[in-house]
Amino acid sequence: MDPLPVYDNHVHMSPSGRNVEALAEYKAAGGTALTLVTLPYPEVHIGVGGDFARSYEITFNLAHRAREATGMEINVAVGPYPVLLIALAERYGLEKAESIMMEGMEAAGKAVEEGRAVAIGEIGRPHFDCPAEIWNSSNRILARGMEIAKENDVPVIIHCESGTTETNRSLSEIARSVGLDSGLVVKHSSPPFVTEEETHGVMPSIPASKTNIKEALSKGTDRFMLETDYIDDPSKPGAVMSIATVPNKVKWMLASGTADEETVFRICRDIPDSLYRR
Repeated sequence: MDPLPVYDNHVHMSPSGRNVEALAEYKAAGGTALTLVTLPYPEVHIGVGGDFARSYEITFNLAHRAREATGMEINVAVGPYPVLLIALAERYGLEKAESIMMEGMEAAGKAVEEGRAVAIGEIGRPHFDCPAEIWNSSNRILARGMEIAKENDVPVIIHCESGTTETNRSLSEIARSVGLDSGLVVKHSSPPFVTEEETHGVMPSIPASKTNIKEALSKGTDRFMLETDYIDDPSKPGAVMSIATVPNKVKWMLASGTADEETVFRICRDIPDSLYRR
């Protein structure tokens, strides 16, 4: 059988963090591939739409350095982080803020067209209560992101409220409204919702805790991915989870009998390949 795959579907790197060193630790622990997701960087203040492209360059440069150092497969996702809309609206008003975010989405689409990114994300809406106008604007921006993903046949990685089955229904409906397959909608930080009734077709990316893994697999399906949301913040080591979490949990899954190798190959190779190698 092929070497055991270990895939973390949501990792961040920071120019001021451990970055390449952290990914070397991930590989040493058994990691074989990952999704690198952009975030707002203090090095680039977002004030106009063109700033997003400059910010994404940091992500591309970090990915390049990490590939050179580790030889791992690193799938890059870029997109305008949804919570940025709030500060932009406070500064410029909601209409201009939405326009700036839309420019960020178009820049992400261009990066995908050029083959520099294989997904758009993390995009979506604030993960906390917000005014209705922010919510509605966020959904318009999200719909445009899904439309661009449809045009390029790539996934979107969603940052939004913590997640209920109704959240997944909402995401699926927005995707359907623009013609995007809901299976290309990846719900970041998903609860262990894995059945069709729970996901409404959305692909869950689940924080790699033993509790989540056991609950997901107890439902008789292995249609999900694992993630850490490692944020590479030197002031918060190990937040949200440590970089070695997914390799360690995969070893535990096998050693404990929680999952067999076939299940691991499905979660850590087949599903990521189906999404990111399109």
